[in-house]
Amino acid sequence: MGPPMGGGGGRLVRSIHQDDSVKDHRLTPGTTGRVLGYARPYRAQILWFLSLLVVGALLTVATPLLLQRIIDDGVAAGDRGLVIGLAGLVAAVAIAEAGLTLLERWFSARIGEGLIYDLRTDVFAHVQRQSIAFFTRSQTGSLVTRLNSDVIGAQRAFTSTLSGVVSNLISVVVVVVTMLALSWQITVLALAIVPLLLLPGRRVGRRLAALNRRGMELNADLGTRMTERFNVGGALLVKLFGTPAREEREFADRAAAVRDIGVRTAMSSRVFFAALGAMVSLATALVYGVGGVLAIDEVVTVGTLVAFAGLLGRLYGPVTALTNVQVDVMSALVSFERVFEVLDLEPLLTDADGAVDLPDGPLSVELDVHFSYPDPDRVSLASLDGTDTGAAVEPDAPEDGTSSDHGASATDAVAEDGETGAVRLRRPDEEVLHGISLQVEPGRMLALVGPSGAGKTTLSTLVARLYDPTSGTVRVGGVDLRRARQESVHAAVGVVTQDAHLFHDTLRANLLYARPEAGEEDLLAALRAAHVAPLLGRLPDGLDTVVGDRGHRLSGGEKQRVAIARLLLRSPRVVVLDEATAHLDSESEAAVQRALDSAMAGRTSIVIAHRLSTVRRADEIVVLDAGRIRERGTHADLLAAGGLYAELYERQFATQDA
Repeated sequence: MGPPMGGGGGRLVRSIHQDDSVKDHRLTPGTTGRVLGYARPYRAQILWFLSLLVVGALLTVATPLLLQRIIDDGVAAGDRGLVIGLAGLVAAVAIAEAGLTLLERWFSARIGEGLIYDLRTDVFAHVQRQSIAFFTRSQTGSLVTRLNSDVIGAQRAFTSTLSGVVSNLISVVVVVVTMLALSWQITVLALAIVPLLLLPGRRVGRRLAALNRRGMELNADLGTRMTERFNVGGALLVKLFGTPAREEREFADRAAAVRDIGVRTAMSSRVFFAALGAMVSLATALVYGVGGVLAIDEVVTVGTLVAFAGLLGRLYGPVTALTNVQVDVMSALVSFERVFEVLDLEPLLTDADGAVDLPDGPLSVELDVHFSYPDPDRVSLASLDGTDTGAAVEPDAPEDGTSSDHGASATDAVAEDGETGAVRLRRPDEEVLHGISLQVEPGRMLALVGPSGAGKTTLSTLVARLYDPTSGTVRVGGVDLRRARQESVHAAVGVVTQDAHLFHDTLRANLLYARPEAGEEDLLAALRAAHVAPLLGRLPDGLDTVVGDRGHRLSGGEKQRVAIARLLLRSPRVVVLDEATAHLDSESEAAVQRALDSAMAGRTSIVIAHRLSTVRRADEIVVLDAGRIRERGTHADLLAAGGLYAELYERQFATQDA
């Protein structure tokens, strides 16, 4: 026999799965006030919701009392009309309760989904404003959890938690008062069983919380495994190393752990409900036993005895649920707190008061900078980091490696030989660029060369204002970028990296991301200029062909030319190229180089160069090493000087020259 839960059954199931440890959590001051702030737009709906809960709770005693009247006043007196009339009222109460349930659900959905919308849009907008340093440190999965699980957990404060506390509390009070009015003797007996009822709930609840926590960990591990292996890069690695059988075994082991914890959780839940059902059955037996004797002695009526039996089912479920109310409330508030933690992280880069747009026309670039990577506490959260090493990631380091999966493609770079390198960690106080002073006039090209980790990509991120210098200034068109609107900067400065990122979307959508208002002819012109137009004839759906995750359905050269077409479509006035032709064969490189020459005419160009053809075209070459300028000049002058550039030429460029 299952336990009668009244209106609290579903909430009871959620409560016994909550982690007891959250009740001891100390909330950040002001959290409750901010929660109420999010509720303010829905205060009218919340009041209606609460009113419906109160009416629903009051109706819980209506049916048992009507049954009492049917038996005592109708059946016992042989009054058929009264029996039929009261039975009709029982039916009407049932219909009213069903209608109230639907209305409650509608208000609950409107409030809950509205809160989810508000929180998600606020968090998404805030995260979008974070600097690239935030994304190089934060785990993508942790961010997604804040937007999904934590936001949903937070909205429960105003739906399931709020409704559970209000309806269960009112139900218990109304039921107990009604039972006392009917018979204090039976009421005392029914309440005496409550501690026995709560004992299995507390013990099994703690066990279920531990099992549920472990189950979530195992499911998260399984999900991470699938995400890594189903990603194009992960799937390719598995294929290349020929380990499908091992992958299957390891996945089966993880899936088996999820299966086993699921069985244990299900059995523990069943033990709880079996114990709860046994206690309720015991209580019912005692009520009928003691109440039956009282009825024989005419202390109570038979109708009263039947009403008590009905009221028991409306008492024990809410009482059990209320024992976990502190855990329920704290769980919801902790979810809110985790969301607020993200919203309270100030972006590293913001528009200054009175920020201005960059001037019209050709733009110069001037740099006079020192730079250290910011302290991790300024750019991210320990709970999103996944590690707590206190080190800052330097995105310039992977110039000889592939890009990470942190989404920071603007600061990733790939070496000419394609070897994979690791991202190095630096202390926040370690200076990366030491007094770099450069000036590039409009229409001129500056080439940056140097060994891996010299600071070339780091320097390019300052021009695009992905970071601000620790000291000194970066000026574009004579305007300090700290005083310029970021939207204006990103409209004027275009960047193409070695490993250009494409969304898992159509070719058209990837191009339009640069200029949403562009027409069909604009797209085709950009593709022709990037010498990628012939690709359209080979694509099954032309511009509407989906390019795959990170553009993996295209070859490296095709993907790079699409990225260059996207740049040309945006038509920036300053162009930063992190060796954008590195993935191209000689024929494609020559074609794209001609397109780039045309695109860079009249524009300021800063190129991180690994190709001799790029270096020779530069008006000035700057040789960086360990964050300092070692040499500068033309190709011929630097070769003649016999310094670091000459060494780099012998190692890297001489074979290209041959």
